[in-house]
Amino acid sequence: MWSIPNILTYLRIALIPVFMGLFYLSTPWARFAAALVFGTAAVTDWLDGYLARRLGQTSPLGAFLDPVADKLMVAIALVLLVQADPRTLLTLPAAVIIGREITVSALREWMAELGARSRVAVSLVGKFKTTAQMLAIFLLVLQHNPLGVPLYEIGLSLLYLAALLTLWSMVLYLQAAWPSLRDSED
Repeated sequence: MWSIPNILTYLRIALIPVFMGLFYLSTPWARFAAALVFGTAAVTDWLDGYLARRLGQTSPLGAFLDPVADKLMVAIALVLLVQADPRTLLTLPAAVIIGREITVSALREWMAELGARSRVAVSLVGKFKTTAQMLAIFLLVLQHNPLGVPLYEIGLSLLYLAALLTLWSMVLYLQAAWPSLRDSED
């Protein structure tokens, strides 16, 4: 329960209200600080999984909490970003990403009930999606253009890439689960 990977997951969950508070703070450095908090959470997402495997500290609690912490941070960040910039340009990929997370989470839960969870294990496409998504959100939260670098626009482009990868990975998961979905109807 108190392994290093689980502590990192707890930290990620504890960073959510810190991230939210910084996001809403109206000081010049607040968005930078919020982006750093989000970046820290993204790094701990990678690090806790790596350490769990490397140190042999995987646990059922960690396997449950890790994706929950990740999805909570991402969904909250996307909702806050859409609230700050409610244009369709940002809302569309955010809705796709959040909708996919709900769909795939439900699919994994259902497949686990059938004893076939391994059919919908995390894929390489899912890993690329997560990387693009985390970097996109980090840049969108940062929203600062040092030296004229259009970070927000780069972040938005990466968010669209993440949304496309999100759809692709969801199709792969649904294809993998399709035999079980089809058999359950018979």
